[in-house]
Amino acid sequence: MGYRVTLIPGDGIGPEISAATTRVLAATGVEIEWEVMEAGEKVLEECGTPLPPRVCESIRKNRVALKGPLTTPVGKGFRSVNVALRQELNLFANVRPARNRPGVPSRFTDVDLVVVRENTEDLYAGVEHRVGNDAAESIKIITRGASERIARFAFDLARRTGRKKVTCVHKANIMKLSDGLFLACAQQVAAEYEDIQFGDMIVDAMCMKLVQNPAEYDILLCPNLYGDILSDLCAGLVGGLGVAPSANTGDGCAVFEPVHGSAPRRAGQNVINPLAMILSGVMLLAHLGETRAAARLEAAVDAVLTEGTQLTYDLGGRAGTSGMAAAIAERLAK
Repeated sequence: MGYRVTLIPGDGIGPEISAATTRVLAATGVEIEWEVMEAGEKVLEECGTPLPPRVCESIRKNRVALKGPLTTPVGKGFRSVNVALRQELNLFANVRPARNRPGVPSRFTDVDLVVVRENTEDLYAGVEHRVGNDAAESIKIITRGASERIARFAFDLARRTGRKKVTCVHKANIMKLSDGLFLACAQQVAAEYEDIQFGDMIVDAMCMKLVQNPAEYDILLCPNLYGDILSDLCAGLVGGLGVAPSANTGDGCAVFEPVHGSAPRRAGQNVINPLAMILSGVMLLAHLGETRAAARLEAAVDAVLTEGTQLTYDLGGRAGTSGMAAAIAERLAK
């Protein structure tokens, strides 16, 4: 059985890690036909937007996409393509696993958790305006519908993957109405899942607890902003953004992408670690129901990491992006 999947190569290092990822996915034997759609800086001048309508149309049609990193200028220019894509396609759940990998240096050895982040509202809704010349105001939007939906998603994920605990992260002691609503919705949904443990933690305390003993946590349920911050913190617990995959899912489609950015200064040098996007490919295979292929690819990644001879510079090796991908593909062929 073959699949048609939208591929957005991305900006900067995106095309290199996209090529590495499609190479190892092909080596699994799963038949994927890629519909390549360009977005980001490279189409901005031509199309007047970094996210042409044809990109979302392709994802809606194929229902699944693999996406490289896209560049967003800080403080000026166009809006974040990632945020716009999630809102346009109603990709309400961002899933970012963080677990230790063999051979990847880390202060911890027993981290295995997942950040589940509400993806469509909070301060990322983009409702902001200037107040005179010397102030600006951003509106934090939290709704019951979105909060209950992401809470249920987190508990369903726990059941489906055999995880035992969901911890809601909030700041309801200060933002009593907005974060208070998010927490109340999580508590209400938790009552429907008696087989899953539930707890809550104020976000600043959560940061401290994660760097003290991350093994205590399983699934972190977060509003948009806290989820963005904590998922990077969790990536740091297991070796950095170079090994951090993610999924953005909704009712109709899913987009898989590395957590890291486009690193334009490294573009074209064949030095970037491709694992974050390759591991996003593992998540894509699992989403397609190709669980055996997903497990084989993940095992091949771990085998190459354990062997340690074909690693990129950030992992202590001298291999290039393409060389590391070739080593993983060769493992799959054995």
